[in-house]
Amino acid sequence: MYDVIIIGSGPAGLTAAIYAGRAGLETLVVAGITFGGQLMLSGEVENFPGFPEAILGPELMDKMRKQAEHFGAKFLFQDATAVDFSSKPFKVKLGSQVFEAKSVIIATGASPKWLGLESEARLRGKGVSSCATCDAPFFREKKVVVIGGGDTALDEALALTKFAKEVTLIHRRSELRATKILQDRAFSNKKIDFVWDSTVEEILGRNRVEGIRVRNVKTGKESEIATDAVFVAVGHEPNTDIFRAQIELDNNGYVVVREETKTRVEGVFAAGDVRDPRYRQAITAAGSGCKAAIDAEKYIEEHYS
Repeated sequence: MYDVIIIGSGPAGLTAAIYAGRAGLETLVVAGITFGGQLMLSGEVENFPGFPEAILGPELMDKMRKQAEHFGAKFLFQDATAVDFSSKPFKVKLGSQVFEAKSVIIATGASPKWLGLESEARLRGKGVSSCATCDAPFFREKKVVVIGGGDTALDEALALTKFAKEVTLIHRRSELRATKILQDRAFSNKKIDFVWDSTVEEILGRNRVEGIRVRNVKTGKESEIATDAVFVAVGHEPNTDIFRAQIELDNNGYVVVREETKTRVEGVFAAGDVRDPRYRQAITAAGSGCKAAIDAEKYIEEHYS
């Protein structure tokens, strides 16, 4: 029996583990087979407070894990396969193993949707990114490409214009799906060019992004575009499959919370990108992980003291 089980090991889950452990709670982190969340795919992180010279994403996650362990949090590097929030104590299953807890913090994050190209996976962190807010400053006065046609893609493109010399937006249709105000801003920005009716077939480069090969879906004609970076902006997907029958999710699959981190199930809390489709930053995830741990501590004091 644990005081709190934290499912997920990105900035939200690890910060929650630090606060929960420091509060003296018996804490188990179900870290997953893939530890550390999206920052494990990042290169240098420049916008996390405390690191003026930047820090590698995996190094930051390792430091946060060690800090959580310092305060007594235990880690299991396996995936949670099912949960049962229908009765107390709550149950979290890892295959045939079942762990019980007085409270649960869901911090499983969200995964960017990718194109599924071999070259995309190989060059991720080497010019391929899913976050302009995170990585745009690395491409000052460079040529960059954004793939997508919705609000996310235009937000990324507009953010990149503050740093990049040229931004080319690739969209598979002949018109955008984004809201009109974002379209107006993008069309009026002289730094943004559009390539319509086209899909990216390959990202070019051996050790870093050097260009893309695109195919016109109407003519079948292929061409190459030189670029220093590719930002894939075709959406995110919250990692909430195992929670679907257990807690309330919105139409896009994100956990619904009230009063900061509380879900509809008393004693179950949510933090980070799994409940936040808007900001998607390491620091905002960490902040909500702190809140979730404090809320869990107060819940245990009120119900188990």
